Amino acid sequence: MAHNEAGVSPAVVSRNQKDKNLQESTESVHQLAFTIECIRPNFCYATITVPAEIVATFYHAAAKSQQKSTLTHGFQRGAVPIEYIKQNFTDNLIEHLKELLLKYCVINFLCQQIQRNKLVMAGNPRLSTIHISPNDDAKFIFELSLFADLSIYEWKYFPFRPPKRKNYKDLDRQVESFLEKEKAQLSALEDDTLAIGDWVSFNISFMDDDQKPLMEHFAQNFWFKLGEDETESPLRQLFVGKKTGDIFFSDHHVLQEYFSDQLDTDYLFGIEITNTLSHQYFCLDHFKRIFRIKTNKDMHKKLIEVFSYRNDISQRHAMVEGALGTLLSKHRFSIPNHFVLRQKKTLLDKMQHNPDYHVYRSQKDFQNQVQKLAEKQVMETLFIDKLAYHENLSVSDEDIKGYLNLINRPRMKEFIYFDLPSFKIQGQEYPIPTEELKRMCLREKTINYTIYHLTKK
Repeated sequence: MAHNEAGVSPAVVSRNQKDKNLQESTESVHQLAFTIECIRPNFCYATITVPAEIVATFYHAAAKSQQKSTLTHGFQRGAVPIEYIKQNFTDNLIEHLKELLLKYCVINFLCQQIQRNKLVMAGNPRLSTIHISPNDDAKFIFELSLFADLSIYEWKYFPFRPPKRKNYKDLDRQVESFLEKEKAQLSALEDDTLAIGDWVSFNISFMDDDQKPLMEHFAQNFWFKLGEDETESPLRQLFVGKKTGDIFFSDHHVLQEYFSDQLDTDYLFGIEITNTLSHQYFCLDHFKRIFRIKTNKDMHKKLIEVFSYRNDISQRHAMVEGALGTLLSKHRFSIPNHFVLRQKKTLLDKMQHNPDYHVYRSQKDFQNQVQKLAEKQVMETLFIDKLAYHENLSVSDEDIKGYLNLINRPRMKEFIYFDLPSFKIQGQEYPIPTEELKRMCLREKTINYTIYHLTKK
């Protein structure tokens, strides 16, 4: 299909014309803009426009970063005029900017706009085209598989019988032991500075030689885990010993490589720590808040859910499966086959890393089972996303901390239902755009919101 300059088919019809329920929208947050156009009922293009001012600023910074290392006939090293670099290394600088802007601000903004516009989407956005030139607006065009054909009925009074726990006294002792251990570790904590294993949220800005931001009010927020493995990213040493509110500068090579590996750069970054989550103890306050727990008795009861197993399935997992099954049985809808095929491919790619993959694959009904699992996962994800928007749920920084708190303990991960996104590249932790993390947290928050109301007496 031919594409025009904007990367969108000439046959594209604006969402306002094609579907009155999903209107084309253009918004400006952090000076970026978002538009969406649809060519089929469930296939759209989303365009993130980065203003020419931002492009030019970062293009100049990228060219300047090459001055020190560029060696050209007629000039000494470090003395090559910046305009010469801009004119003669344009292609390299453009490729660098594509990756840098995508990772630095476009992904955060895209995820934010997907939620703000309440777009129910199968899978993740797929980057289609990038158009960048030094003095024009940049356009990042993504393909979205949208699903609008889903209505939510009054669901809070659907009959639901949650699974019961096993009545083994040992389970209660395990919970008490877990609580005592975590309380002891909290008491032993000497200070609130960051240590290996902790999570940190930080704003990061590109700075000039005078340690002033290249762009005012354009800092981007990320989360990062200070991994525990010896082979972990050296980036964690930037944060060890620091605490919320600390501001510092760095030209760390891992940050350079994270934002782009197209060029060797020496950007100076301004970093402000905005939030932290300790790995030294499991925070019971966060746990109580995300599950709306008011008493120690209720907390004990909630924790039992991940200690009580029946047929290798925890009470918690069975409860989520039951709640989703109840809701989906009352909300019948069909999904396009290509949604399922894409999820099936994702599952198979993930399974190939399992040591038992070839054993599973040899089973007679293997493909059929994967197909059913893919259908189930797509339907659950679509429904939960729609329900979150229907109930006007949103995710705060405290919500993020609450869910990362669950990830901090192997047993507590059982409270997380959907697959966790990968936080690693080549085995090492890397920064996660905050808005991308919010998408995961919103689904988990919606599940807990659902169970709270279905089991409310």
